[in-house]
This record gives sequence, structure tokens and C-alpha cells, in this order.
Amino acid sequence: MKAWFVIAVFLGLALGPPALAQNEVVMLTGNTGGVYYPLGIALARIWERAIPDTRVNVQSTRASVENFNLLQQRRGTFAFGQGDVMSDAFKGNVEAGFPNSRNRLRMMAALFPNYLHLVALKSAKVGAVQDLKGKRVSVGAPRSGNELNARVLLGAAGMSYADLRRVDYLAYNDAVALMRDGQLDAIIVSAGLGVKAVTELAAAVPVDIVPIGAELIARSAGVFAPETIPAGTYAGQAQDVHTAALINFLVTQSDVPDTLVYAAMKALYGNLAELRASHVAARDIALERALVSRPIALHPGAERFFREAGLLR
Repeated sequence: MKAWFVIAVFLGLALGPPALAQNEVVMLTGNTGGVYYPLGIALARIWERAIPDTRVNVQSTRASVENFNLLQQRRGTFAFGQGDVMSDAFKGNVEAGFPNSRNRLRMMAALFPNYLHLVALKSAKVGAVQDLKGKRVSVGAPRSGNELNARVLLGAAGMSYADLRRVDYLAYNDAVALMRDGQLDAIIVSAGLGVKAVTELAAAVPVDIVPIGAELIARSAGVFAPETIPAGTYAGQAQDVHTAALINFLVTQSDVPDTLVYAAMKALYGNLAELRASHVAARDIALERALVSRPIALHPGAERFFREAGLLR
């Protein structure tokens, strides 16, 4: 027994103390063909460098709805999500995919706008939302924020899925593949500027970025606001395109420690130039716009950061 004790002590001294366990951060994003995923990768690099002993696991998901459900289940640390879906989640809107309140959700910051990209094959001759009648359209993954936006858009035009020839509930990459093969007429993509799926599609086949008029935005019950996709954002887009937009947020849940949220916020805004350089959509992220909308309560760690930054009293 004494011999084994001596050996154990010797090994313990030789090997040194056990390594400290890393803090694992789970960053919930979206489809790899969207904007959330590449921004999540960029944030992971920043956080792992700026926050000691932290490893970030970036997960591709179906985006907003799934992200908020996972946060409620404590299966994520941070997530991207749309503001309209976040409000529905906190209220517990059954039709939006939330049978009860996702009351653990806490806001960190407003980030950048989602632009509604209504993209149609030129051969489909779609010049307005109403021209989707009788067409084959992908509206995004089922019960995703994208699909909820598609419903609102069609409803504002006095339409429903019943007016379409076929409705496909596809991730961006799958929808783009069908568009290239001529098996779909149009896709509705709710994402930041320069979204990979639309970029690749416009480079592969002739498409139109279809405008969404102010009258439809006015009939969206406050979900959308007017925005413009600048000319040249996508191949073949010679002119500005007026469309609808809504705000994306960085979100967490109430059990995440204040110190971690504070450190994440400080690293994000302290490395904003690097984040903006990672994707065109991130160019709209700015500290002065971080509190432009507050649909739900701020996490205490975010509150501390904004107080120190002079944005909150």
C-alpha cells in the first residue's frame, strides 16, 4: 500500500496538476448557405482568442426557431435569430413553433438586417410578389424564421401557399440546386446582404431579384421595414432593388454566466473591424445601433457592457 501511495504521489508531481477544463461555448447559427453560419465561424475565432480557456462549437441549425428552442432547453450558449421570431418565442406563439413561452431567452444586441430576397429565374417572368401565383417556390425550412417571413410576405400580397403551384420547404443549398436545374421558379431567402446561396445562384443562372413594394411592407403588421439591396450586390443585378427587411439579434439564455456574456460582448465590439471583414452583411453591425430595438429583456452581462459603453444609464 505504501509503495502504491509513493508511486501515485510521484506520478502526480511528475505530471503536474490536471489541466483546467475549457469553457465550451455552443454558438447556434443557421444553414451553411446563409449568413448566420459564416458569421458564427468569424465570432468563434474572435471569442477563442479573446476569452481565455474558451472553445467555441459552431453548430449549423435551421436558424431562428430552432435556435430559440435550443436555448430554452439550455442546449446552446449564444444564437443568432430574427427579432420577429424572438418576440414570438418569448410570448409563446404556437403558430410560430413555440407551444409556450421561451422565457429563458435574453437579448445581447441588435446586429444587422435580414433582407427579403425574392429570387426568380428570368424565364419565370416574376416581376412582383403577386406573380408567384401558379409558380414553384421554396419558402425555406419548415417552421424556420425564413418560412415565417414567407408566410407574412404572401399574406401581405393577399396570397397563401394554396395560390402556388408547388411549395418546397428546403434549406438554401437544396433550393439553389433545384433552381439551377430548372425545377423551381423562385426562392424566398430572408438573410443578410451577400448571402452565399443567392450569390452562387445569381452567378450560375440568369435570375431576377424581385422588388417588394412599400404597400406590401405596410400590410406586414410591423414585421417588415423598407430597405434597399444595392446595385451590384449580386451578379446581373444592375439596379437597386427595394425590398423588406427586419433585424437580426445575438441572443443568449438566462443561465449563461454574466461574466461570459460580458466578455463575449466586449470581444465582439472590440474586434468589429475583423467581424465586418468576414462578411458583407456584418458591415451593418455597429455599437450605436446595438439597442435600436429591444423586443425582450437584456441579459445582465450585456447590460453591464452597455452601461460601461455609455449606451445605458
